[in-house]
Amino acid sequence: MPPAPTPRVGVVLITRNRRPRLLHTLRHLTELPEHPPILVVDNGSRDGTPAAVRDLHPRVRLLETGRNLGAVGRNLGAAALDTPYVAFADDDSWWEPGSLAAAAELFDAHARLALIAATTRVGAEGRPDPINRVLAASPLGRAPDLPGPSILGFLACSAVVRREPFLEAGGFDPLLHFGGEETLLALELARRGWGLVHCPALVARHVPDPAPRAGRPARARRNELLTAWLVRPLPYALSRTWSLARDCSGDREARRALAGVLRRLPAALARRRPLPPAVERGARLVESAPCRNGRPSSSSTTPRPTARPGPSANSAPGSGC
Repeated sequence: MPPAPTPRVGVVLITRNRRPRLLHTLRHLTELPEHPPILVVDNGSRDGTPAAVRDLHPRVRLLETGRNLGAVGRNLGAAALDTPYVAFADDDSWWEPGSLAAAAELFDAHARLALIAATTRVGAEGRPDPINRVLAASPLGRAPDLPGPSILGFLACSAVVRREPFLEAGGFDPLLHFGGEETLLALELARRGWGLVHCPALVARHVPDPAPRAGRPARARRNELLTAWLVRPLPYALSRTWSLARDCSGDREARRALAGVLRRLPAALARRRPLPPAVERGARLVESAPCRNGRPSSSSTTPRPTARPGPSANSAPGSGC
């Protein structure tokens, strides 16, 4: 028999102290017909996660960071893989069969494409995440050399990237750690001329814990403002800072977010690099869309729905999304 084709898409999964959920997710990923190489980045788990992965999934690569690096773990995983494309997953998310193969076809066919945001289906019943409508109705339109509507926001657990531009852009920024970290990466890829699109034909499943994670709202608001200081115009950053400060009198999460910003602001200012005008106009266009119904809602550049319908989810992956 001829040798099996070399996988074009690898999977990077980050986890910390969530062994049962991780093992459930790995069962889905290891059963994919694409047989992707899978790399688990363990962010300092102390619940026996590394040993469980080695014992139950010996073919899954394991990278132990020894501490909680947040989203930066994805950067380490992407750098350790040798596939041209990388799909991200969390310890409570996985990809549906055929989606990774379809992603590889799209990347192969579109040289400027750097990131694909898939359809996200949530829970055991697979209900559509509201962000699907938001991405499909992006006001940025559709470039002729890209296979879907252009976007400036996405969910990391349902995204596939072209590995080289992802790493060249710096991946997920360590200053943000975790929580709404996707926006800055989207803007940095767009700064470099790369295309980001939504492709509803690709599907990621996400089964999060129903209990909210402590501190998530504050981290998301913190990172939204840090992103503004890193790359947005100075009047915009000042306005957003004042807006958050006004909320502090009656909102504990706002106070936590602002405190986090102030601790990191010197580092952000030292690295400040405003976006080129064309990308800034795109970010403003996204923000001016008439409504916001999708996640991550705190992200100032997450696409929001307009009256324009998105492309059909039944489009053939080989010819576009």
